[in-house]
Amino acid sequence: MEAINWFWFISYVLVLVGLSAYSLHRLGIIVLYLKHSRKKPIAKSTFEELPVVTVQLPVFNERHVVKRLLKAVSEMDYPVEKLQVQFLDDSTDDTTEIAREECERLSAQGFDVDFIHRTDRSGFKAGALENGMKRAKGEFIFILDADFVPKKEVLMEMIHHFTDERVGLIQTRWGHLNRTFNLLTRVQAMFLDGHLELEQTARNRSGRFFTFNGTAGIWRKSCIEDAGGWEHDTLTEDMDLSYRAQLKGWKFIFLNEVETPAELPVDMNGFKNQQHRWTKGSIQVCKKVLPAIWKSKFPLYVKMEATAHLTANFAYLLLFLLLFLIFPNQKFQPDMPGWAQQLIYLPIMFFGMSSILFFYVTSQKALRPDSWLGELKYLPLLIALGIGMSVNNAKAVIEAIFNRESGFVRTPKYGDSAQTGGTVQKRTGTYKAHKSITPLVEFLFGCFFLFVVADALATGNLVSFIFLLPFPIGFLYTSLASLAGILLESGVGRKKSPLSASSSK
Repeated sequence: MEAINWFWFISYVLVLVGLSAYSLHRLGIIVLYLKHSRKKPIAKSTFEELPVVTVQLPVFNERHVVKRLLKAVSEMDYPVEKLQVQFLDDSTDDTTEIAREECERLSAQGFDVDFIHRTDRSGFKAGALENGMKRAKGEFIFILDADFVPKKEVLMEMIHHFTDERVGLIQTRWGHLNRTFNLLTRVQAMFLDGHLELEQTARNRSGRFFTFNGTAGIWRKSCIEDAGGWEHDTLTEDMDLSYRAQLKGWKFIFLNEVETPAELPVDMNGFKNQQHRWTKGSIQVCKKVLPAIWKSKFPLYVKMEATAHLTANFAYLLLFLLLFLIFPNQKFQPDMPGWAQQLIYLPIMFFGMSSILFFYVTSQKALRPDSWLGELKYLPLLIALGIGMSVNNAKAVIEAIFNRESGFVRTPKYGDSAQTGGTVQKRTGTYKAHKSITPLVEFLFGCFFLFVVADALATGNLVSFIFLLPFPIGFLYTSLASLAGILLESGVGRKKSPLSASSSK
């Protein structure tokens, strides 16, 4: 029995140490951010004559947002004669007709609009972008997903940075149109703020590898071609192309000060599908490009950060393993003094939790200097949601490891109603998120950890009780919100949709 006790203890500690390694990386990102964030990019010079820009709009079944998108593009402050608008439509519903009508209206106003409709959807988004490249007239290509709403001045704020011929990409920071819609969008906004404000700024301005976020950025066409073009053997074609281009020596710029607003998923199933795609795609890219990174001539510190970045989602596998180790470790302790166990546990746990706290406090304080304290009340739910997503994202990692193919599942978007909270429930029947048995597994984990937390409280183990409380909250939140969304889509309880309950108050 003592050998078994030591097995559970050592396994538990090893998993915690693995997770702490990624916490160390997170703290390293904070240090890089604080050191380099003030290095704002400055354009080398300005174009005497503005170049032609092709605006690519890859779309698949986006009836609720295409009018808003095209309207915003038409209002950008850039000479009409220097713009080509490519509407890359893979839709199978009435989005095609809605968009065609809007594109004809823009053409009548003098815009150069190229409406390209595909029926096979080969390569998904990457295939649509690759197909559009064949007819792109611009030297530079501005890519916008359907839910983005570019500001009028965005092109003029970006374009002059390309006077440096080494620059292949300029990325803007995402904003959030519907940040205050509900608790889920509040937490998602914090997640993305941490990535965009801290990670992207730190990587780009410290000379590390930097990745295109898939939208709201401009590529130099020759950079795409030199890197080998769009490839669709991963679900994150943006990350794939980014690494290949930088391995070729191209320079990227992140304009953190330029914001391009977009819509966040308002329902749990849509959020899970998006996270599954991003997680699986990142591991696919990791397998594809990591060997080339280590064979390159980049400095060791650059290679190490790229490795930490590309393998970061393996942390979900460690977290998934931890789920099976927590309770046995509580019940089967090796014969060692309690103070010795706490000497091992507490620094690891404090290290992990403090890195999360510092990370999101730093990002919120930077983006919202006057209101950042008010955002911190959502931090406990952010931690719980990260735990609750472990099953969904660990599944994505495993699929990528074993080369299980899956399609590019779109994230449902609802346009103006996703900002006001008024009528989303009336639209969920039109675009449904991909479903799986994951919510049931999450629900079982939620019930199990309710028992574990109750057991810790009953035995007087208050440290374990506090540490484990986010586990049942996270799993029950992700599972019940998913199941509620499924019931809503099936028509049960549609009049009392939880999606319409805004937390902005």
